[in-house]
Amino acid sequence: MMFTTNVIPATGQRVCARTIIHYCRPTIVFRCWRRLSRNLEIKLTRNTSMKLRLLRNATLKLEVAGRTILVDPFFAPKHSRPANAGRSRNPLLDLPSSTDEILTGVELVIVSHLHSDHFDPLAQSLVPKQLPLICQPVDEHKIRSFGFENVTPLTEAIDWQGIKLTRRDGRHGFGAVVEKMGPVIGFSIEAPNEPTLYWSGDTVFYPPVEATIRDTRPDVIVIHPCGALWEGEQIAMDAEQAVAVCNAAPQAVVVATHLDSLDHATVGRTDLRKHALARGISVAQLRIPDDGETLEFGPAIAAHRTAAE
Repeated sequence: MMFTTNVIPATGQRVCARTIIHYCRPTIVFRCWRRLSRNLEIKLTRNTSMKLRLLRNATLKLEVAGRTILVDPFFAPKHSRPANAGRSRNPLLDLPSSTDEILTGVELVIVSHLHSDHFDPLAQSLVPKQLPLICQPVDEHKIRSFGFENVTPLTEAIDWQGIKLTRRDGRHGFGAVVEKMGPVIGFSIEAPNEPTLYWSGDTVFYPPVEATIRDTRPDVIVIHPCGALWEGEQIAMDAEQAVAVCNAAPQAVVVATHLDSLDHATVGRTDLRKHALARGISVAQLRIPDDGETLEFGPAIAAHRTAAE
């Protein structure tokens, strides 16, 4: 605890607040301490909500249970990467903040897979190598080869700093293109007094995703409904599959990311909102943040779900 120095008006003598407290009447000290405790309680309560900041594409900065997690860092400057569909070099726009600002306070990094729009060479060089990093098992060796020292494969579930992370299945497309895309994962995040979050990742809406939503009933679901195509084949959710997620989880807030960032996407923010409204999905349920925007989810979401159960 810090103690300030005060001046006694009658003498001009400088004394520490510790001394003042020592000689004050107990009732006054108690009142002061009770007021301080209430202020501290208010501050702690205000800082316990989950925060999700969309940076660009799939890159998120999450604040959960007082910890800061960076998901799928993609740091490439605008138009510095090749085109995927021949329409434009990628990414289509710059990050909303500097990489230094994005990395400030990060305590854990999660990399869902090694496609360049989820963990590009610039991010591989700039993310501090000593930070703990969680990935799918198939990518562990490759990520270690980049110099990262503390890599943990997410096989089933792990506990990190009181936060439970559980692996979830994903499928990067339909049909033969899945083999070309390679394996991907999603994950769930759970922590005491926090909303539960399901980050589906680069997946289409297929039975394992539907089962995860049904069995875990998350409070917040993050999806990638950009309708991306690879050689003409769908490799991510589209607007109609976003509607399917909303209908499968009427109790959840669904957050759409991975939009308006890459040239092989076929669905943008405006397209998604128009389609969702036409299908009866409310703005309150389907959130479509802009790059740089922060969404906040308080304990009330989790409390409402618990009461419903």
